[in-house]
Amino acid sequence: MSRFAVVTLFGLAGAFLGAPAISAEPQAAQGKQTTMHAPVSTSFGTLPDGRTVNLWTLEVPGGWKATVSEYGAILTSFHVPAKDAGGAPVDVVLGFDSVEPYAKGHPYFGAICGRVSNRIAKGTFEIDGKVSQLATNNGANHLHGGNIGFDKHLWKAVPHFGGNCPSLELSTESPDGEEGYPGKLSAKVVYTLTPAGELLVDMSATTDAPTVVNMVHHSYWNMAGQTSGDIGPLELAVNADTYLPVDDGGIPTGEFAKVAGTPYDFLPERKPAGTLAAAIDALPASADGTNPGGVDHNYCIRGWKNDGVLRRAAVLRDPASGRQLEVLSDQPGVQVYSGNYLDGTLTGKGNTLYRKHSGICLETQKFPDSIHHADWPSTRLDPGQTYRHRMIHRFTK
Repeated sequence: MSRFAVVTLFGLAGAFLGAPAISAEPQAAQGKQTTMHAPVSTSFGTLPDGRTVNLWTLEVPGGWKATVSEYGAILTSFHVPAKDAGGAPVDVVLGFDSVEPYAKGHPYFGAICGRVSNRIAKGTFEIDGKVSQLATNNGANHLHGGNIGFDKHLWKAVPHFGGNCPSLELSTESPDGEEGYPGKLSAKVVYTLTPAGELLVDMSATTDAPTVVNMVHHSYWNMAGQTSGDIGPLELAVNADTYLPVDDGGIPTGEFAKVAGTPYDFLPERKPAGTLAAAIDALPASADGTNPGGVDHNYCIRGWKNDGVLRRAAVLRDPASGRQLEVLSDQPGVQVYSGNYLDGTLTGKGNTLYRKHSGICLETQKFPDSIHHADWPSTRLDPGQTYRHRMIHRFTK
């Protein structure tokens, strides 16, 4: 992959200035180097059918640490070191302490979703004259791969270590007809933690028959810490001038709407920066409860081309601590979801109760329901092709 200039972050607006091309190379770690190792595994519990699940830890000097479950290829935690020496690292990802709560059902905390993430209208599509009917697990529509999507697969894990970067390769196979999808799909995700604390997520897939693929990484982030509650005070900038309005079922209407001057405005040029509280307050739940309010929409990345170049998708910042996440991707869209369906019924790590708006998802992707829009970036995958999707999560303490 080509090398591009590394951009130093100076606040939300500054993070979006300059050329959109981003370095795909791991950043150099600062300070004294110590020995690093490949990921190590520990027991994470047992699934209802008796299968055992391992939890893998990726760690580099300085306090950066990620944990990944074989079940769902789930990022269960990510620790950002304290800014001051001697301070405790802060876990900024919502999740559970063992696999059992994940297996009982959860809102895709940290999972790899697929084959097709987000929604497909009526759960049906046509390729080369052949109609496929998928599971309709979200009202009348298909969501995140169906009843047994990749989030419920037990992935095969292989640890690696190279270039001072521990990484974990997870793979799974989706047989022809699973959840209604045509073709046997072989999918892979690689999590890599760099010496600078970047988390790389590389997704790929191949097929033996024409099918559709749109995998996403579905972590719920809270840069104030996963125990801190409401994300309202967090500042968000999204590198997009337009978003996709949706109908009552969350399906895009086909319109590209301008974000400027609307509750969906997280333009990086805004001063002061847009807060999640302002958007949530401006988008209240409906009186009958059918619409939970908040943001759950695809934003269209500025200047995107199908060239494999990484572009900034979003920057999320906790103004109280200064802790910040920058998301980079080669995909045309990012789903911004403000945790609208969290309802306080789930208790996560550290006995934390996850209430509404306790975390935000920044899911880079091709546009939802793209299979029904011939002029949108295609989700079709044919034999001999490889689906690829790269994300880089860059953190500042």
